[in-house]
Amino acid sequence: QVRLVESGGGSVQAGGSLTLSCAASASIGSFTLMGWYRQDPGKQRELVATIIRVGNTNNANSVKGRFTISRDNTKDTVYLQMSTLKPENSAFYYCSAAQWGRLPDYWGRGTQVIVSS
Repeated sequence: QVRLVESGGGSVQAGGSLTLSCAASASIGSFTLMGWYRQDPGKQRELVATIIRVGNTNNANSVKGRFTISRDNTKDTVYLQMSTLKPENSAFYYCSAAQWGRLPDYWGRGTQVIVSS
């Protein structure tokens, strides 16, 4: 069973930055796609950003230009650099990994981001 462990969440003022990390218990090179999702209480998870095996990335329109997803295969870790944070970016952020295709097969337990105005 693959484990994904997120870290780096916390509280920050609007306009600030945070970098989330997702450490995998398996080689991230074995996944076709890894991603970051956000979830507000009582709502569905929303895709924030993805990175595929060859390195191409995709971001949700709401975070383009402010969030960057990246990976370090030597550390089996995926990152989400978040800048110019807004209060509406407050949520639980979850890391995901797809073993085949593009739908997540594995999820982390999440890390909370709180952005105050």
